[in-house]
Amino acid sequence: MGKFEEYKPAMAMTGIQMCYAGVTLSARATMVNGLSPRVFILYRQAFATMFIFPFLYFSRGKPKISSLDLKSFSLIFLVSLVGITINQNLYLEGLYLASSAMGSAVGNIIPAITFLVSFLAGYEKVNLWDKRGLAKMAGTILCVAGATSMTLLRGPKILNSGSTLPVANALLGDLKDQNTWLFGCLFLFSSTVCWSFWLTLQVPISAYYPDHLSLSAWMCLFGTIQCAVVTFFLEKDPNVWILHSYSEFATCLYAGVGASALSFTVQAWAISKRGPVFSALFNPLCTVIVTILAALFFQEEIYIGSLIGGLGVIMGLYIVLWGKAKDVMMNQEQRDSENDSEVKIHNEDFSSTTNCNRDLEDPLLSK
Repeated sequence: MGKFEEYKPAMAMTGIQMCYAGVTLSARATMVNGLSPRVFILYRQAFATMFIFPFLYFSRGKPKISSLDLKSFSLIFLVSLVGITINQNLYLEGLYLASSAMGSAVGNIIPAITFLVSFLAGYEKVNLWDKRGLAKMAGTILCVAGATSMTLLRGPKILNSGSTLPVANALLGDLKDQNTWLFGCLFLFSSTVCWSFWLTLQVPISAYYPDHLSLSAWMCLFGTIQCAVVTFFLEKDPNVWILHSYSEFATCLYAGVGASALSFTVQAWAISKRGPVFSALFNPLCTVIVTILAALFFQEEIYIGSLIGGLGVIMGLYIVLWGKAKDVMMNQEQRDSENDSEVKIHNEDFSSTTNCNRDLEDPLLSK
């Protein structure tokens, strides 16, 4: 049972990346057919809010506004603004202006940026003279390099070398002119920075507001309000707000319930257990899953560079998880030793007090 508890955060983050991969494929296919990215984000957060608040009500009772003081309200509002509103709008806009390949490549530097931000904030400790610190550093670099090579390196084709399906062509996208492509890359890079800050900001907010389900509910609500304001000012055509097909409705519903409501809750729990870098390291796994699913269902071509990059991602994840597991074991041993010391000191104090009382009770002169 103890081993299963250790693997639960890794299993949870793997499930989240599988959910994100499904959203990436379905959202891309839907948006190239006419759905506005800003409207997609708005309905995604609205569906997430409509799902998570009833679930929170029936599981724990009515969430009270009074339970949010000014500090927690400000923190949750800031986290929602950075991680939901700004991040998602920048990412989808950059994805449209640049390409899906560039979006995947730039998104893979999230572990490195999160590692740097967490290190500067003091949440991640690295000792380069220790094998655990070297493992985390080397694994992070290998993860980022492997995931980036999946999208930038090609080489010989090893799968689906024939013609691709129209849906696959839509998912791949085409590069626009140079200026548009540059702006798209800037948007994508800004999105990765926002995502890294969002992961790191969840450490203090989880410590101050430890109820992960309630925290996710408030983030979804604030994100919906913020996205509604952004969409209202940027989308002037009323017809853009209408979902015109069942596929658009299903994509927004799936993204809202799976990639927002459930994922935010599980991710906040995983970050409280293992830290923001642990969560960010699983982002390149989404690239591997997208590549496999795109090859199976959309006949996307697979190159030798994708295979080598996928192996690098898996190896990097294994190395970093090994280092993080050693950190958890060391912290557990330190807590056990501290508890043993406290128990020993307590027993010694109790023994000395008992001996003192016994000495006081013994007569000075024997009969």
